[in-house]
Amino acid sequence: MQLKDQLVFITGGGSGIGEALSRRFAREGARKVVVTDLDGEQAVRVASDIGGESHQVDVSDEAAVTAAIAETESAHGPIGLLVNNAGIATGGSVDVPTVLWQKTWDVNVMAHVYAIRAALPGMLAHGSGYILSTVSAAGLLTNIGAAPYAVTKHAALALAEWVSMTYGKRGIGVSALCPQFVETPMLDLFGDAASQEWVRSIAITTDDVADAVIEGLDAERFLILPHPEVETFFQNKANDYDRWLGGMRKLNEQLNNPDFA
Repeated sequence: MQLKDQLVFITGGGSGIGEALSRRFAREGARKVVVTDLDGEQAVRVASDIGGESHQVDVSDEAAVTAAIAETESAHGPIGLLVNNAGIATGGSVDVPTVLWQKTWDVNVMAHVYAIRAALPGMLAHGSGYILSTVSAAGLLTNIGAAPYAVTKHAALALAEWVSMTYGKRGIGVSALCPQFVETPMLDLFGDAASQEWVRSIAITTDDVADAVIEGLDAERFLILPHPEVETFFQNKANDYDRWLGGMRKLNEQLNNPDFA
């Protein structure tokens, strides 16, 4: 997957990982980067800087997503790269209010469904297209202290897998971006002081993520892992699930009780 001359449509492109990706796609020679974000001013800021186009879009609103993609295709032709990047981090346990579970599901999962549903027919008619879904290592490994986030990221990964196995032979490429922690405001939502210290010790920059994405797209690799150690963790999980769960329970105790031995 080469970015040069491609039409890119990205959600959540006004800040964080999405902003870094939008800027990098433009530098790689994308024909047009359509930057969408819930914060319309941020989308305009990024799009103006890179010579792109902006739309204010609430990705949990299917009609809004469909309209933005239809307008993009009408103006610029088939989308070459669809980037489902918008997401929210909701911490807490199963006791998180249902309304927050639903909001997290709508943004982290259904928004991907809406965008793929809208863009896929044009890609199939064109005989090619690529979908990049920002998932998270939480989709592979779970996230301690963030049940809604972990569950919805598993679902987003499953959707990406399904699209790949269903449409891969019809010219549709798929990659799932699964970083651990990245230096964005989202880090502030994870845990207490002890958890924050650990999270920030392994966090990478959004530019690091963009570098990994470009390399992963070039190789057309399904899993893009900006933190290479995630592959080892995932293999350990698959090789001995019960042992992995035991280790995660111990880590959970350590993060919630610094005196735990």
